[in-house]
Amino acid sequence: MIDPFGRHVTYLRVSVTDRCDFRCVYCMAEDMTFLPKRDLLSLEELDRVCTAFVEKGVRKIRLTGGEPLVRKGIMTLVASLGRHLRSGAMEELTLTTNGSQLARHAAELALHGVRRINVSVDTLDDAKFKAITRWGELARVKDGIRAAQAAGLAIKINAVALKGVNDAEIPEMIRWAHGEGMDLTLIETMPLGDIDGDRTDQYLPLSVVRAGLMDRFTLEDITYKTGGPARYVRVKETGGRLGFITPLTHNFCESCNRVRLTCTGTLYMCLGQEDAADLRAPLRASEGNDLLNAAIDEAIGRKPKGHDFVIDRRRNKPAVSRHMSVTGG
Repeated sequence: MIDPFGRHVTYLRVSVTDRCDFRCVYCMAEDMTFLPKRDLLSLEELDRVCTAFVEKGVRKIRLTGGEPLVRKGIMTLVASLGRHLRSGAMEELTLTTNGSQLARHAAELALHGVRRINVSVDTLDDAKFKAITRWGELARVKDGIRAAQAAGLAIKINAVALKGVNDAEIPEMIRWAHGEGMDLTLIETMPLGDIDGDRTDQYLPLSVVRAGLMDRFTLEDITYKTGGPARYVRVKETGGRLGFITPLTHNFCESCNRVRLTCTGTLYMCLGQEDAADLRAPLRASEGNDLLNAAIDEAIGRKPKGHDFVIDRRRNKPAVSRHMSVTGG
């Protein structure tokens, strides 16, 4: 699949549910209204759509949410998609999780071919973690991380940089993650969905963070890539990798290789644009995939050049109305 700007689309992110057992302040309102379960694609339908993308050249699938591991029966989907790893049709199956359910599922994830995962941890302070996630418990997440490591999974920690919240502890998080053999990626907060607060109060440019880190650490640029948007450096003092995802200060649209499928079968060709394609209707219109494949091809032909994320006092409304949990990160 090649978009209008010559970029090969090889990476599909799939939101298997919009539900989550956390209510992170930068992602959701506390009182969320979730989609009726009848609107969601079944696990069998998700597998069928993912398989259609694999047959069209997608080499990497990331399962997201909401929190993917709260979707009932999710391991049946993981097991089914694992066949594409065994056949060689797909290079990687992975997921992004808040870690709350990892202790229960880590061993089975590894059994079905998952080799690395991303775990979202924004602070190492128990009280602050509770405040950021509203409902989460840091100790449970750490237990999940240990279970994942015991199962042989490589882990990358994702942390959203939040001004006045976790900015002061980023050096400590680097030392913790690297000390535990994990990569750490810092992410700028993105203007998606209405939340209970002002994003201009949260937004912390990673250009500022990186400049501050250079007073403490030696950051060496490296060419390491995972297929996603992060740019990596090696921290000389710890020996570990540190990534930066910067959709606002230095966007990564020129090399975008991904599209996002929601749990209702809506395909977003860009995280930061409203344009989307309905894949549920062609999926359900026929037992064959001709209509589905045509809909995918048409959608890829509309993939935009990039997003228009801005966070400042003049434009503090979300760039798009849907929450990150709907699109799948």
